[in-house]
Amino acid sequence: MRDLAVVLVAAGEGARLGKNIPKAFVPLLGVPLVEHALRSIVAVPELAHVSLVAPDGFHPQAQELADKYSSLSGVDIVVVQGGAETRQDSVANGLAAIPAEIAVVLVHDAARSLAPVSVFQRVAVAVRESNQGVVPVLPVVDTIKRAEAELILETVDRNHLRVAQTPQGFPLAAFRQAHQESTGQYTDDAALFQSVGQKVTSVIGDAAALKITHPADLSAAERILAGERRTGIGTDVHRFAADGRKPLNLAAIEWPDEVALDGHSDGDAVCHAIVDALLAAAGLGDIGKIFGVDRPEYAGATGAVFIEGALALLREHGWWVQNVSVQIIGNRPKLAPRRELAQQRLTELVGAPVSIGATTTDGLGFLGNSEGVAAVATALIVGTGEGRLAL
Repeated sequence: MRDLAVVLVAAGEGARLGKNIPKAFVPLLGVPLVEHALRSIVAVPELAHVSLVAPDGFHPQAQELADKYSSLSGVDIVVVQGGAETRQDSVANGLAAIPAEIAVVLVHDAARSLAPVSVFQRVAVAVRESNQGVVPVLPVVDTIKRAEAELILETVDRNHLRVAQTPQGFPLAAFRQAHQESTGQYTDDAALFQSVGQKVTSVIGDAAALKITHPADLSAAERILAGERRTGIGTDVHRFAADGRKPLNLAAIEWPDEVALDGHSDGDAVCHAIVDALLAAAGLGDIGKIFGVDRPEYAGATGAVFIEGALALLREHGWWVQNVSVQIIGNRPKLAPRRELAQQRLTELVGAPVSIGATTTDGLGFLGNSEGVAAVATALIVGTGEGRLAL
């Protein structure tokens, strides 16, 4: 059943981009940003309708794109007038054009023109399952400071911070009601939805869905489209602690009834293998070089610390992660009962899909004798290796 609509907001001026035309119609490698966005949107399963919110003077161009992609996809694409004053007004105009039978709406900014289909899918599925608002987010990997002018007041705990992206999804009826009841102006649609007492949850976003605001962002988007892809492999092995202490830390989660692994850190073989795969793909060495046992600050550190450090290093060198796959080798722990939790936690950490499998050695060797755990990871990264991306 096609129960999904998208409001594609493409009416902003984009003055900071400095191109003298509305941002959504600025070309990215010869194709307008709004068209890049439409290419992904029309491929989203269960899509029935798109409200393309266009600025004054650009309705003919918008209508040409609507006709083109409606013909290619069979999706109803309607060009809508941009709001009189604010983005919120534009969203309201887009909502008004959506047929009543639609159940779920996603609101997306054309400025995030490279958001992949997978993000739209994740958001739509989560709205249907939760009947709440849903926002795609990425973890904050930089250290965040709260400041007053030049004075640093404190370091903010980034574990509770997320970078919000679009598309943001909502049950259509509830979102329409929120627009009618809300009296304020908000920086995103989720904030408006929450302002009337509705709940909002999150799913993992995607680094490719960067917001194009400044010229440097446009350059970064060009590198995404033309960027190099690299793969890396990482392995790690740890023995179980001889003293039988618990819990086990593996795949960035605790296994309370399993024996811990020995190591300078917490012995999380899965996280360590992921780090080696990421570093190898980017040509940046290995975990021993970057986070070696001669570094006392990493004694007892969790696997998440090493992943976050590796990601920061990749970003500094112009790389980001597309996906990671991990194979755990050993008799225990049994992966199946906690696979989904482990995959979810690692996906949140990495900021890209992480899948986990498991196998045994049919009783051969120290792994077959349940003396330890091994992990093999592969990673796909994209970028240029030419310095920090403006993500």
